[in-house]
Amino acid sequence: METYKQVVDKAEFTLIKGEYNYCIEYLYPIIEDYPPSSKEGVNLRTIMITALTGLNKKEEAKKFCKELSKSHDYKVRENAKYLMEIIDSPEIKKPDNWNITITSNPTINKKSLNSLKRNKNKKEPKKFINISNAPTGETKPFKRGFIFIISLLLLLLIPLLSGCVKIENTLDLREIDSINNDLKIESKYIKKFPWQINFEQKIKAIFPDADISEGELDFSFKNKNLNFLTAQETLYKVQKTAGDLLGESTDMRINSVKKNFLFFKKYNYRIDLDLQNIKYADDLELTFNIINPSRVSVRDPNNISVEVSKNFLRWNLIPGEINKLEFSFWDWNKLFLGFLLILFLISLAYLLRFYRYQVGSNLPELPSN
Repeated sequence: METYKQVVDKAEFTLIKGEYNYCIEYLYPIIEDYPPSSKEGVNLRTIMITALTGLNKKEEAKKFCKELSKSHDYKVRENAKYLMEIIDSPEIKKPDNWNITITSNPTINKKSLNSLKRNKNKKEPKKFINISNAPTGETKPFKRGFIFIISLLLLLLIPLLSGCVKIENTLDLREIDSINNDLKIESKYIKKFPWQINFEQKIKAIFPDADISEGELDFSFKNKNLNFLTAQETLYKVQKTAGDLLGESTDMRINSVKKNFLFFKKYNYRIDLDLQNIKYADDLELTFNIINPSRVSVRDPNNISVEVSKNFLRWNLIPGEINKLEFSFWDWNKLFLGFLLILFLISLAYLLRFYRYQVGSNLPELPSN
């Protein structure tokens, strides 16, 4: 069986040569061995899309674009969307005078080609630049129709670019008994959507004591010094409010297990966020950040939607799927450490008192009768 590198080299070579049919016939039987969730599968499907587009087989190319659009990687989904737009773009008929046809004279043989070589002994005429002041013609401005078309295209692009909204929630667990939650919503282009404004108003009504900040394009609110149950209830209310405004049902479950050891405590968390009904929210960028008190460990390290850096965890949520995350971290057993510190101080005080009594005060003593 050929290795992945051999497959890619062979497919790219046929693509460079313009042998699209051979490239497709070569990749079709083996492309299923490389799932679209892997980097290898993404590369091979991109080559397949290029070959199919070269043969004007747009429908088959779209099938592979749809497979890539379901990837867990945000960049892969964006590239698939971009390729889909290119495939769906209308074809422009090129004028015949734009094409250059190169013909070869079969009567020219090797001998005649050698005769065309330059004679080194023959002096070439000196080349010079024509610097005559002959006019090249009047510089004409753009016509009104051109300016109108460009302005119309820019106006059409405004609503297209204003569709991306970034929602980022940060949960700070560095103090287990004093948790901070920070939610930020940012509209990347032009203005806020109506559902954003409604969401902000509902959040203000639900959390009147929260630290709220508003701007023309962004909104944030913070809840500080929460215990675990209150923080859990806050997250439930936020996701339920967002789901109701989008007109789709969502569900969130958070399970935690704490294990006590001699000097440490181990915390295990599992978060299930059901976004299956949010299928048409490609313009949303959902991120869940978690700050832990120590180095965090993720149960599935191959999950490409999770990024871990020491005690910081970044979870990119995918609409239309059930997003799952399991992680754990260690924390000091502060109660036991406090007990040991008190015991150490009492023991130290007792030893100092005992040895001080043994040494004596060295003060003069009165003579005894």
